[in-house]
This record gives sequence, structure tokens and C-alpha cells, in this order.
Amino acid sequence: MPKGLNVIGFIGGIAVAVLVCLLPLAGLSPEAQRCLGLSLLAVIWWATGVTHPGYTSALLLGLYVLLDVAPGKVVFGLWTSPIIYLVVGGYLIAAAVRDSGLGKRIAYHYIIRYISSYRSIIIGAYILGFLLSFLIPHPWPRCFLIMSVMAMIIKGADIPVKDAANIGLAVFAASCPTSAILLTGDSVINTIAVSMSGVKLSWLGWLWQMGVPAVVASILTLVLQLALYKPSKEVVINKPEFQGYLADLGPFNPVERKTLIWVVLGVVLWATDSLHHIHPGWVALIVSMGMSLPLIGGIIGPKHWNDVPIATLFFLTAALAIGKVGGFTGMNAWVADVMLPSQLPKNPFMLAALISVVGVAVHMVLGSVLAVMGVIIPTFLVLASSQGVNPLFISLIVYMVLAMHYILPFHHMNMLVGLGKTQGGYGDRQVLRLGLPLTVVTLVITIGVMVPWWMITGLVKQGAM
Repeated sequence: MPKGLNVIGFIGGIAVAVLVCLLPLAGLSPEAQRCLGLSLLAVIWWATGVTHPGYTSALLLGLYVLLDVAPGKVVFGLWTSPIIYLVVGGYLIAAAVRDSGLGKRIAYHYIIRYISSYRSIIIGAYILGFLLSFLIPHPWPRCFLIMSVMAMIIKGADIPVKDAANIGLAVFAASCPTSAILLTGDSVINTIAVSMSGVKLSWLGWLWQMGVPAVVASILTLVLQLALYKPSKEVVINKPEFQGYLADLGPFNPVERKTLIWVVLGVVLWATDSLHHIHPGWVALIVSMGMSLPLIGGIIGPKHWNDVPIATLFFLTAALAIGKVGGFTGMNAWVADVMLPSQLPKNPFMLAALISVVGVAVHMVLGSVLAVMGVIIPTFLVLASSQGVNPLFISLIVYMVLAMHYILPFHHMNMLVGLGKTQGGYGDRQVLRLGLPLTVVTLVITIGVMVPWWMITGLVKQGAM
């Protein structure tokens, strides 16, 4: 963030909250008014980087309770749901795949077999991102694992700094669309999007509704990147070097074998959740805990709890609480009445366009994917519930807009975590160059791909919502 912006945001957020709480806003209960003021305070602080998002989130949650906006069971409801344990389990599983060596083994085999040029490196970043999403249910550890392998390619092939930055950009940019293919591709925002809709959607159900749009989004993002970023020189891959790295790992060892068995068990249980009705969150928790047991586990230990970011859990809780508390107090209905037309478009293409444009506009201002989801989805659902619109239509369109869209790194955490020379090697200018045309691609996906596909799947009825 620019220097001084956090101070402006700090003062501005407090001023906005106080003003909202004091204004005579017709139709808002005192609780809803306090909810609106506190929510705007948090959103402004998140957007301007006043403090770490975890601290802002914890403060918001505490104030909701202390100021009698909503009871604790509503504010902290996420902690009683399986979603939070999908996130916890996802990070522990990711740590197991990383430390066991299984992830690197898969990446080395892929490189030896398929990578031979700059173009194939970029394509490989997307394919590895998707393949590893079966093993690692969160995009950040996947990206860092892939980037550690890409760093070896960059060093071994003496790739110029500019081209190396493009490779790093591919690793993190690929994580945005490829994470949308599987429900467990991003254990945070994917499950939150479904949860906000209030509709149960199985692992295979997500794949059926979102798989095709997400694959198309991945391909279009890849094509766009290949068109925008040309190599300054051709790359020669030293495959014997990677065969040496693979040899250094040694034979497939018992830890890797047990890790693979546990992960395959998890994927099978996720894929069959419509039969046994065990939420993916409980599956992730069981799998990760099983990895810690003697004889059948021994893969993760006490140190791996450090891989579970408590600040992210609080941020996730706060982003979801804005929508939950807003619904509880009546704030969502008031915001929908003030900001949205009284009737949503009947035509699904027009409705998708309206949701997409509003989503992009709000995301440009607020930046945070989860914060925007917490504001936009509940607001649209208020009108959708009275007009017979499938709540999944609203949630998944908003989700895809936010999963795909960014202009600068702060608009998407997947891009932000890779920023800088010590991470992905790219800067703001590279992200901006990809993000601007990607906004058009995002609208093409939500309007021109998702709606027609959903007419085939039955989520949208032909000719009407």
C-alpha cells in the first residue's frame, strides 16, 4: 500500500463508522445500523492496509458481540461448521505433501516428460497447478511448491530475469482459474461461496457445475498470457539435471506411500460425499489427523500446526460474519433495497451481466475477495429469494468474478503472495498488464460460458431463471 494510506484509512474508517451510526437512516434498526457502520470500518481498513487483516477481523468480530449487534453464536458461527475444518485440514494435508517429497516427485516427473521450451514451462505451470489441486486443497502452498521447482529450471537454464518473472507470474496467475475446477481446489473461497448460497452442493456437483467454465477460464488465461509475454530467448531444459534431482529423492519411500494413500482416500471420500453425506471439511480433518497417527501415519507432527494460519481463519470468519450478521440484523435487506433495482432481470444473461459488473466494480474498490463475497452475495440473495432465482446462480457468478478478476496484486491474495523477487519474481506492472484484459475474459466466462453451460446442466432453465 502507498505510504500514508493506512493512516488515512484508519481515520477514515472510524469517521465513516461513526457517521453511519449517527445518521437517521430510515428503515434500519439500531443493530443493523451498527452492523453497517462496523462492517464499513472493517472493509475500509482491509482495503487500505491499516493493520494486518487478522487484527482487523478479530476486532470486527469482538465489536459485533460487545456492541450487541448479534449474539456470539451468529458472529462466530463459522467455527461450529465443517468449513473451517476443511481449511485447517487443507493446510495440514498441504504440509504433508510438501514435506514428504511427494509433490516434488510428481513435479520432477512432469518436467522430465513434458517440459522442453519456454512455452511448455508456462503451460506446465497451469497443468501442475490443476494436478496438484487433487493433493493440496489450497492454492498458496501449491504455488510455492511449483515455484520451488520452477526456480531450479530458471537457474539451470539461465533464464533472463524478465522471462523468469513471466514464469513466476504464470505459477500464481494459473492458481486463480485452476483452483475453481474442484471444490477442494481452494478450500477457503470455494466452500464459502457454496455455504453463502444456502444450497448443498456435493464435490461432484461442484465439478459438474463449475468444471467446464473453470477449464475454459484456465485455457483463456493461459492463451492470454502466452500472447502477452513472449520470451526474450529460447529456453533449453537440462533434463539430466532434473533426473538427478529425482534420483536424490531416492526410491518411493514409506512416508510418500502413506501420504499418497491418505490423500487418495480423501479424494475418494470427497468425490463420493453425495453418497455418504460426510462434509468435505470432516473428511479433510479426519485425513489430516490420520496422517499424525503412529503406524498408519507419522507424516505430520507438532511443528506442522505452524502451517495453519490463525490470522487467515479470523479473516475468513469475519468476511463470512458480515453477511451472516447483516442478514440477522436486516442490514442486507436494507442495502439491497437502496443499491439494487427492485426487480432483478429475468433473462439469465442480463442477470449474470449485472452481477458481474457490480462484482468487478466493488472488487476494484475493496480489493478483498472474501470481503466482497461477504457484501455482494447476501445483498443479491435478498432479491433472489423473492424472485425464485436459484441462490447457486448468484453465489457462483460472484465467486467466479472474484476468483478471476484482479488489476493489481492486492485485488487477489493468490497474486499478492507471489509478488516480489523472493517469491514469484514479478511486480505490479506485470500483474496490471495481465489483469486489464483478464477483466474482459472474466466477463466472457461469467456471461458467455457459465450461463450457457448451466442451461445444459439444468441450473438455469432455458429462456428464464
